[in-house]
Amino acid sequence: MPTHATHLVRTPDGRDLEVLVTGPADGLPLVFHHGTPQAAVPFGILERPAAERGLRTVSYSRPGYGRSTPRADAATTATVADDAADTAFVLDALGHDTFVTLGWSGGGPRALACAAMLPGRCLAATSGVGIAPPDAGGLDQTAGMGPENVAEYAAVAQGSEALRAFLEEHGTPMLSATADDIARELGGLLPPVDQAAMTGELAEYLAAASRHAGAQGIVGWRDDDLTHSRPWGFDLGAVTVPTAIWQGSEDLMVPFAHAQWLVAHVAGARAHLVEGEGHVSLLMRMGDILDDLLAMARQ
Repeated sequence: MPTHATHLVRTPDGRDLEVLVTGPADGLPLVFHHGTPQAAVPFGILERPAAERGLRTVSYSRPGYGRSTPRADAATTATVADDAADTAFVLDALGHDTFVTLGWSGGGPRALACAAMLPGRCLAATSGVGIAPPDAGGLDQTAGMGPENVAEYAAVAQGSEALRAFLEEHGTPMLSATADDIARELGGLLPPVDQAAMTGELAEYLAAASRHAGAQGIVGWRDDDLTHSRPWGFDLGAVTVPTAIWQGSEDLMVPFAHAQWLVAHVAGARAHLVEGEGHVSLLMRMGDILDDLLAMARQ
């Protein structure tokens, strides 16, 4: 089993960020931005192939998740760009300069933020099954989403208090799910290909990440939703760092159209739009995803 080190990194504004590190000490850092609602927990499906490729996996729980302090401005003005600043604080604290990054689902915008906000440090970025920004012109954000996500987006549109109430009523079971019941909690968000993938180590990881996300209740989930549902704070069209977009055609959490929009609007994006894969099943292509990320970093 790999050895994991946990750190609490203090930000300049006095917050703590919970950071999990594993892999070769001299490896190029791979910053992994987890999904929504998740937190930083061991993730062998990513960490093993990363270590085999000489990468040191660095993940951190975004504000309000796990042991990370919530942002005071999350309900009003916090942006995805702020998460790139947090990433820089984490890397500085660990003594790392350059890095590559992978964001999954709700973490996808954070990987794109690193590409946009940290050029020179970020060598390459991948958004895996990531959402498009809320101001994406011509995109219907919820078309093709499973009913649970459509309801959540409707609550987001009603504001912080409505979203809190919605998540406390409908989201709390997800934050205590075991590997045996995580698929049931996701319900209509899982197409058959994802239901088939939701077993064994992958189900264990997603359940553990969801449980740890709820260490402070629904605050991290609420604040994550609010932050990535307002303008992100950077220009996707100005990205100069090599960037890839991975998405499966069967995804019911983040519809295929989001990836198509990102491919068209992220400057120079490499498209990996995979027929037959879903939101969860695509995680099992991790070796291919990391090989592509490293190839971009060597450009």
